[in-house]
Amino acid sequence: MAFDHKHFIFLLLIIFVSSALAQLSEDPYKVLGLNRHATTQEIRKAYKQLAKEWHPDKNSHPDAELKFVQIKKAYELLSDSDRRRLYDQHGVTHEDSHMYKQKHDYSNYGRFASDPLEEFFGKQFHFDHDISIYHKLSVTTNYYEQTILEKSRAMPYIIMFYNDWCFRCTRLVGAFKKLIDILEPLGVQFASVNAAHEQRLFRTAGLNDLPGLILVLNGHNYVYRENTLSAQKVVDFIRKKLPYRMVTTVDDSNIDDFLNGWMDNKVRALILEPRNQTRLRYLLSAFQFRNRVQFGVVHLEKSDCKEIKERFQIHPNLDTLLIFNEFVERPVASVSMADIPTQTLNSIISSNQYLMLPRLSSQEILEGICPAEWNRPRKRLCVVLITENSEEHNFARGALRNIALQSAFSMEKVRFAYIYKEKQLDFINAISQGSENEKLLRIVVLWRRDTSHIKYEWVHDASLDLKDHPSSDHLINHTKQQIDHTIQKLLKTSEALSYEAFVKNLLDEHAQGFIHNCINKVFGMYDYLVDTIEEQHVLAALSLLGTIAFMFAVGYVMVYFVRAEEENLKAKGELSPNGGAKTNRQQPELRLHELRAEKYNGLIRLLKPGCRTIILITDLQSRPKLIPPFHKAVWPYRKNKTLMFGHMLIDKGLSWYSELLRQGLGDTKTLNINPRNCVGTVLALNGHRKYFCMYHAKHPETSRGVKRMEKITRQLVRRPDDPEVGAFFNDANSDESEDNEPRVLLEGNLLDGLSNWLDRLFEGSTHRYYINYWPEFPTK
Repeated sequence: MAFDHKHFIFLLLIIFVSSALAQLSEDPYKVLGLNRHATTQEIRKAYKQLAKEWHPDKNSHPDAELKFVQIKKAYELLSDSDRRRLYDQHGVTHEDSHMYKQKHDYSNYGRFASDPLEEFFGKQFHFDHDISIYHKLSVTTNYYEQTILEKSRAMPYIIMFYNDWCFRCTRLVGAFKKLIDILEPLGVQFASVNAAHEQRLFRTAGLNDLPGLILVLNGHNYVYRENTLSAQKVVDFIRKKLPYRMVTTVDDSNIDDFLNGWMDNKVRALILEPRNQTRLRYLLSAFQFRNRVQFGVVHLEKSDCKEIKERFQIHPNLDTLLIFNEFVERPVASVSMADIPTQTLNSIISSNQYLMLPRLSSQEILEGICPAEWNRPRKRLCVVLITENSEEHNFARGALRNIALQSAFSMEKVRFAYIYKEKQLDFINAISQGSENEKLLRIVVLWRRDTSHIKYEWVHDASLDLKDHPSSDHLINHTKQQIDHTIQKLLKTSEALSYEAFVKNLLDEHAQGFIHNCINKVFGMYDYLVDTIEEQHVLAALSLLGTIAFMFAVGYVMVYFVRAEEENLKAKGELSPNGGAKTNRQQPELRLHELRAEKYNGLIRLLKPGCRTIILITDLQSRPKLIPPFHKAVWPYRKNKTLMFGHMLIDKGLSWYSELLRQGLGDTKTLNINPRNCVGTVLALNGHRKYFCMYHAKHPETSRGVKRMEKITRQLVRRPDDPEVGAFFNDANSDESEDNEPRVLLEGNLLDGLSNWLDRLFEGSTHRYYINYWPEFPTK
């Protein structure tokens, strides 16, 4: 019996110790109500729900604080992948048990088979080079443009660019996983991009080599250019890229100004921490809620915050978050911990991000205060006071604020707000139906069916205008009764609001002006250039600027010496006042060449494309009289580099001219030309395209084509009865007798119509006579 009694006592002792140990360290899965296979999302969801239920500020249970601490510790253990693995394998719950800590296990990401290096060398030689984590987080360009850029306005994204065959990318797998473990609980999101598949995104990000890491923040890309990938350097990198002066440093001297600044329609959040540098998690929360909450930071280690610690009873060694609305005497929410989790921080801020009586100053605020709800039983009402931006209406806004504070309705069902009529005139006009007049300080109850469709009801006999009531207390009580009566009636499922309207989005009163936007763009461009331009780019730019400056300097020196030389020449009298050199003889600007056998090829046959030669036909007797008027007629065209000018003695080139006319007429017979009739003829010869145009004083060109040429030729042909005189001077049988032109022309008048013919020649309106070849020019 004694033996059994001893064993019984020993068994009781074991049970007692086991029970004590169980009570000392409860199962975190049971605390959160989860199984051991719960995912990270399920752990976060369970913690968020239990923390909201057992928070000491919201639960009056005597063990609420202890229960809340257990929930927090369980979540911290299970959200840390290293500690959760240690607990699952060894039952270790204390975070300082380093003896059991091993490298983080990412086998659950496994995409490939077992590592052959590990099988051959053993685990002690194993390197973490499994890039399946990159594949798991991989995104496309479309997802980046449509999702990540938009989400980056509230939370930062870190994107790793990799390639399946990049050895350096493989070496950074461990560092990248460690980065995820540290920064993801703080609110930083991670993604990866396969640069081989998304080359456009790789170039857009501003990267030149792999691996590459970028930070996407507020719609902008910032390239991480450090040589090593460490958590501390990435944290410092994110700190530098966050908006400037996003948080205000608060001490005893400016605490009242900070808390009373809620007229900008923003809640005040005060972060008090026992260190000189603000934690990244608090900065990220400030960035996420920057449009609705103004953050202030108090460094408790400094000596200028003693009054703040005494005023709000702050623990000197804990992080504390205080949120204030219009009533700055006490915070509407507070939390104090050694290390406030990001989820707890964001949950408290999100629940208190609006003032007690906010102003409907943008569509975003309207969506937050009075969200759209089409279901009638779940409808959410918004009580709105119509005011103007003036001090005369401060009483009305303050009165409605007190009514909202004393309201017995849940804030999830009824919210109070006010609106400036002069700012949101379109919205006010849309809900004017049912209003007895356009009087201000009227109160309307809104129910938003969807984004543009609202139903509304005016609160009759309710006005916060002191002119209508002699007593302010009576006015406030009466208005409160009317509002409560209207809300109670409208919250009933069977009750419908009287009026409805379709409205546009509210005007954003916080939108920055043109000048402010330009300044922001300049600073943004400067920040981008500082972040993007590398040292070699700066050296290249400086080299280019130096080269340009050197060229300008050399040019300036040369211009200086040229001007000095000009002044010297002017002083010596060798230079005219207009800058031209003085000369006593004029160089001829137009040269006439005589068409001879030795110059025939250069003037006609070998002309370049687009060039022409204009030839005057003379004889020895008429040459002195005809060359001066010809020179005068072609003088305006002297600067045209495609023209050459000359003259030909008909006695030397008669056979050549006769053959030219025969080919132009298409006649097979040899023409017998009278040389006297050819004097004064001008030919425009295109050597490359083998055609010519002809001017003759007696027969100006008409639109009759070949007949015109035949007439001219008949006048040039030698007559048998008189070899010297033909129709050029007087031909009774010529058909030209029908014309009204004079019968006799003097040699001095043969070129009177040449200027007009030249104008038509260069316009392209003269007739062209094409030939098969250029005939030989006689050598004698």
